[in-house]
Amino acid sequence: MNISYNWLKEYVNFDLTPDEVAAALTSIGLETGGVEEVQTIKGGLEGLVIGEVLTCVEHPNSDHLHITTVNLGNGEPTQIVCGAPNVAAGQKVVVATLGAKLYDGDECFTIKKSKIRGVESTGMICAEDEIGIGTDHAGIIVLPADAVPGTLAKDYYNVKSDYVLEVDITPNRADACSHFGVARDIYAYLIQNGYKAELKKPSVDAFKVDNHDLDIDVVVENNEACPRYAGVSIKGITVKESPEWMQNILRTIGVRPINNIVDITNYIVHELGQPLHCFDADVVGKKVIVKTLPEGTPFTTLDGVERKLSDRDLMICNENGPMCIAGVFGGLDSGVTDKTVNVFLESAYFHPTWIRKSARRHGLNTDASFRFERGIDPLYTDYVLKHAALLVQELAGGTVSSEIKDVYPVPFSKFNVDITYKKINTLIGKDIPVETVKSIVGSLEMEITNETAEGLSLAVPPYRVDVTRDVDVIEDILRIYGYNNVEIPSTLKSSLTTKGEADKSYKLQSLISEQLVGCGFNEILNNSLTKAAYYEELESFPAKNLVMLMNPLSNDLNCMRQTLLFGGLESITHNANRKNADLKFFEFGNCYYFNEEKKNPEKVLAAYNEDYHLGLWVSGKNVANSWAHADEQSSVYELKAYVENVFLRLGIDMRNLVVGNLTDDLFSAALSVNTKGGKRLAVFGVITKKQLKAFDIDNEVYYADLNWNELMKAIKSVKVSYKEICKFPAVKRDLALLLDKQVQFAEIEKIAFESERKLLKEVSLFDVYEGKNLEAGKKSYAVSFMLQDENQTLNDKQIDKIMSKLIANLESKLGAKLR
Repeated sequence: MNISYNWLKEYVNFDLTPDEVAAALTSIGLETGGVEEVQTIKGGLEGLVIGEVLTCVEHPNSDHLHITTVNLGNGEPTQIVCGAPNVAAGQKVVVATLGAKLYDGDECFTIKKSKIRGVESTGMICAEDEIGIGTDHAGIIVLPADAVPGTLAKDYYNVKSDYVLEVDITPNRADACSHFGVARDIYAYLIQNGYKAELKKPSVDAFKVDNHDLDIDVVVENNEACPRYAGVSIKGITVKESPEWMQNILRTIGVRPINNIVDITNYIVHELGQPLHCFDADVVGKKVIVKTLPEGTPFTTLDGVERKLSDRDLMICNENGPMCIAGVFGGLDSGVTDKTVNVFLESAYFHPTWIRKSARRHGLNTDASFRFERGIDPLYTDYVLKHAALLVQELAGGTVSSEIKDVYPVPFSKFNVDITYKKINTLIGKDIPVETVKSIVGSLEMEITNETAEGLSLAVPPYRVDVTRDVDVIEDILRIYGYNNVEIPSTLKSSLTTKGEADKSYKLQSLISEQLVGCGFNEILNNSLTKAAYYEELESFPAKNLVMLMNPLSNDLNCMRQTLLFGGLESITHNANRKNADLKFFEFGNCYYFNEEKKNPEKVLAAYNEDYHLGLWVSGKNVANSWAHADEQSSVYELKAYVENVFLRLGIDMRNLVVGNLTDDLFSAALSVNTKGGKRLAVFGVITKKQLKAFDIDNEVYYADLNWNELMKAIKSVKVSYKEICKFPAVKRDLALLLDKQVQFAEIEKIAFESERKLLKEVSLFDVYEGKNLEAGKKSYAVSFMLQDENQTLNDKQIDKIMSKLIANLESKLGAKLR
């Protein structure tokens, strides 16, 4: 949210610089991302002066250009070629001198000396749109005769500098969604830090009812969705442009001025945080009705879109039909136009849940819904209405032509919270003086209703929707006292550390992370929320198993992930689009599943499950731009080695696992790794072209998914031990085996280890051949077998016996032939 430094100072007096204000806000929990100096007119009209056209003659080489001489107040006339049709001698004009910068949106150009059709021009006489004070480009600006040549344009137009603070409002701080809300926090900060400060809000003492000529009744049929609704009528207004000060302050915070009535509502929502709506009173008629309408009722909103209403959409209606989706968006036919002369101002408190659901249902996110769905101050409703009515009278004229109709059946009360000094000091970790605690809660407008030696009873204002418990008050005390004023212990108490299996898992995660980083991987962390569209038509992760959000922030974050894969692909896309395509990523994270068949009304969570996973992604080149090595693309075999090394580091022997081919709609080729009991520990392979195309990825992507929970179970009884390096030599024997094409190397490896469990240490594949001189449907594997006895040197007789047995088993079980 953009906060104007100058506007902020209207509510609390301070001498802090903009950067000091930003630092103060950040220290008390309103993180300020940046401070930017702005002018009411972009560029501040630097280099522009008021001039007087002394002479104006037609250009000899053009039928529309004029050669002028202009008095800029410096004693020497300046020659300027001008193409405006209305330029004439004797006019007072705005001139951009040499070096001045003019802006057209984000485009900027500098005024330079030039020759136009052979005539020298040393400046530019400007139109409204060229200097940012209007949109007219029909001709140059002609100023009143009393304008003084040489006057700086920024002084003539009263251009002022301001600073915009970009404050990041967290969802719980609805009270800070306005300048006055931020001022309240700054005031508390100033008081705590020894400054003399005063918090001021606009006075409404001048409000009065002029007559009862435009009496409009208010009826609220749904008090749950609308606990408070107030309105007032104003007659005889004039809709026109807002005055300069109003336009300037709105532009400073990034709001486009529209007209004086609409600008007032925008001004107040950013000033006090209370959304308002203004109706054309002649459209309203005699009665405003706050109610819901039947499901499917059509309603055209201000953007011209016809929407089908839900029976849970709260509507502001007249006797003829709906006029506005309450707290979200106005209707096309009931808003203020240039012809409006009578208005009905609405100020209300709507239930946050109703507004949030309506906004999400219709895909609308407005300044009003943003505040209503977080919770506004229900006690400000009538005060803000009076303030708005006074502004309307000031900027648009008119008379207040009705009493304030305030439907408020059940008044809101303050939150009663008891706090003890012992709990404050225990949670904060420091003994804070009692007087300091009382000063802080007082500066935050919390009323002390009772005081004892042990603590305080407080009445917390209802605009602080996030402060309803003692721990909430303590958090407020801490942030104003200053996080930096509390020393964090250098060591944590043992009661805060993890124990047992969780501790072991965490240590092993750190171990594997270090191993992967050492192999060139970078760790990524993606959002557990993702888009359901990724899972449409998937068989491996069906959409029916998604854990969907009830109130998603957007369609891109509407469910919980079933797999880490898609987050990693998003990260690959992000990097590849920034010319960083050679990537190795890993991520630890939870995946979530829903099983309809396990739904149990008595056990709500029975249908839900989550697993902890490790994902590995490899893409692009393994070696690139090296003087010592040719460029080399990454491969799925490289990924396989990383997976096997993770298993090895965890103490799992791959020979005790079942490795097999995997048919999966995410992989074009893949293997699965399971325990002998059938529990899946990992899958890895080559991601399909279809998935890569969906993410606009050009390179192959190799992905491995390791089920960390199952891995922890698999190593529960595993003890990693060491043994001395064998002193006796190993022996290698190579075989060239002719096999059917469908036979996998994994089958050869399995049969080999079954044939010799003790002395066979390693089986490796070093060549595969298919093609010329081989029978149809056959391929040749060149396989190396390493034999070693840890107690003695092997002799030829032992070696031959083992190899004969191994060859016989391969021939009988796989139909292998020696080449």
